Amino acid sequence: MHEVLIDGVRQVYHVAGEGPVCLVHAGGPGFHWGYMRMPLLEQSMTVVYLEPVGTGNSDPLPDGEYNMSKYAYFAHEVAEHIGARQPFFLGHSHGGFVGLQYALDYPGELGGLVLYSSAPCMNQDLGMEQVRQLEIFTQRWPDRPEAEDAKQAWMDLNMGKARDRDAVLQVLERLMPAFFGNYWNLPAGFDAWQAGLDFSVDPNRRPYAWDVRDVLGAIHVPTLILAGEYDFNCGMRWALEMNEKIPASRLVSFEQGGHMNHVETPEAFAAAVTEFVSQISK
Repeated sequence: MHEVLIDGVRQVYHVAGEGPVCLVHAGGPGFHWGYMRMPLLEQSMTVVYLEPVGTGNSDPLPDGEYNMSKYAYFAHEVAEHIGARQPFFLGHSHGGFVGLQYALDYPGELGGLVLYSSAPCMNQDLGMEQVRQLEIFTQRWPDRPEAEDAKQAWMDLNMGKARDRDAVLQVLERLMPAFFGNYWNLPAGFDAWQAGLDFSVDPNRRPYAWDVRDVLGAIHVPTLILAGEYDFNCGMRWALEMNEKIPASRLVSFEQGGHMNHVETPEAFAAAVTEFVSQISK
C-alpha cells in the first residue's frame, strides 16, 4: 500500500505487475479497490489501483464535493507523483465517468483510455435506462426469484433505504445476480471475490449530476470501450453512443456478459485490454 498527501487529503493506491502504467479507478462510488484486482493484466502492465478519495483507506473530502473533476484531479496527482508519463486509465462504471473527465480536463496526458462498463452521464437518463434494463433482466430469468429480488434491491438502494456500510453490503448481496450475464454459472473463485467486496459510505457526500455527452468529440486519446451485452447498469446503449462520438475509439462487447466481465470472463477481458495497450505501445 502506498499513499500521497494531496491538498492535505490522504490518497492511497496499490501497485502490482510491470510494463506500461495503467491507473485503475473503481466504481460505485464507494466500492473498495480490491474487487477490481486483475492478475492477468498485471502480467503485462504496471497496474496502479487507486483507492478513490472517500473510499477505503483514503481520506474523505471535508466538503463532501465528490464531483468528477475532483476525482480526476486526485488520479492525475497520483500519476504525477509516481512519474507516469502518458499512463493508461482504466475506469470501471463510475470509474469510467472519472476517466472521461480526466481525458477532458487533462487533454494529451493519457496514453490510452479504457471505459469499462461505463456511461457518459450520471443523471435521470442513466437511472431510467437502468430501470428499463433491470426489467429485461427479470424477464430473462422468470424462474429465478433472486432476479426479482435483485430488481427490488436496486430500488431499495436508490430510494435511500441503505444509509450505512452494512446496509449497503446487504443490498449489494441481493443485487449481485443482476451484475452478471449468468450469475448461476460463474467461474471458480467467484465466492472468494464476492466475500472480499467492501463499500464505503460518506454521509457528507453531496448530490451530484454529470453529463458529458455533448463534448465527447473533444476526447482524442485512443479509447477502448468494453461493454457486456446484458449489463443493466451501464450497458450497450451508452457504449454505442460513446463509440460513435469519441473519434479514436473502438468497442469490444462481451456476448451475454454483464457488468463484471473481468470476473465473469477474465481471459477474454484481459485479452481485449492487452491487445489495445500493445497496439498503442508499439
